[in-house]
Amino acid sequence: MKRQNVRTLSLVVCTFTYLLVGAAVFDSLESETERKRWEFLQDMRNGLINKYNITKEDYRMIEIVITENKPHKAGPQWKFAGAFYFATVVLAAIGYGHSTPVTIGGKAFCMAYAMVGIPLGLVMFQSIGERLNKFASVVIKRAKEFLRCAQTEATEINLMMAIGTLSFFITTTGAAVFSRYEGWSYFDSFYYCFVTLTTIGFGDYVALQNDQALIKKPGYVALSLVFILFGLAVVAASINLLVLRFMTMNAEDVRRDDSEMVPASQHVLTLEGEELALNGKMIAERTDSGGGGGNYDSDQVSVCSCNCLGPSKGHSQFPNLEPMYMSAQGAKGGA
Repeated sequence: MKRQNVRTLSLVVCTFTYLLVGAAVFDSLESETERKRWEFLQDMRNGLINKYNITKEDYRMIEIVITENKPHKAGPQWKFAGAFYFATVVLAAIGYGHSTPVTIGGKAFCMAYAMVGIPLGLVMFQSIGERLNKFASVVIKRAKEFLRCAQTEATEINLMMAIGTLSFFITTTGAAVFSRYEGWSYFDSFYYCFVTLTTIGFGDYVALQNDQALIKKPGYVALSLVFILFGLAVVAASINLLVLRFMTMNAEDVRRDDSEMVPASQHVLTLEGEELALNGKMIAERTDSGGGGGNYDSDQVSVCSCNCLGPSKGHSQFPNLEPMYMSAQGAKGGA
């Protein structure tokens, strides 16, 4: 089996194994807490219904009103600042879900906008990531030359360490900023930055949703957008290195397979020339006596270890080749 096929099968098996392990861990960590929260909410719901004598239909209506009113607490979401924030989230394929179009025209335009914008954003982030990798390689080379290292060229490990350090710096710095402006704990802010830069975008934490920040804090809005765009470019640089490494491994396997196919392509028996070739080696040569018709000379010299073309007493291991060889040589001599 080819190495590429083995690698693909291994990736499939590892991915499904990883999914099973992840599901088991999340089950053990979250299921009990979910049950307790559900029981608590049900007790609160029943208590409110009994206390204020609310019908189930009225309570359902209250739930709808509260849910629909939540996005409006952050201020207008579809003025230019909020719309630009939404367009950035769409182009980056984050998809918080904090605000969504409700009109038919808005939904149709969102689909058309995403079909063009997401590939455009991926190409842009990938291009910026390549430039960042190039810049990092130059910096690493200069640093090695300054330190008088024997090997001055930046290796893949050097680039991965540099980009990884930059990603960690951006995430930790962004977490500190969001923790201050949003009032989250530092861990929750770090969690938000990670979910955002990996484009997971659960939507449980969304910046710019408090105190009408989209309208009243333009500087904070700009800082959040810069964080998203630059952070995604750095993540794209890391992905670029991983993709480059995978493509290098795949090219090496293709080259190795091609080199292994060369001997197989030389399993050719030539009857019209002066020699027969098998596995790229001469296994027999014809001795012409000059002038006359070419005869199947009994003095043929075989260098094949199995003596497969020896004419002695019809014990050839390739009996079907003898009449073909005789016919070809007779036709050549007659000509």
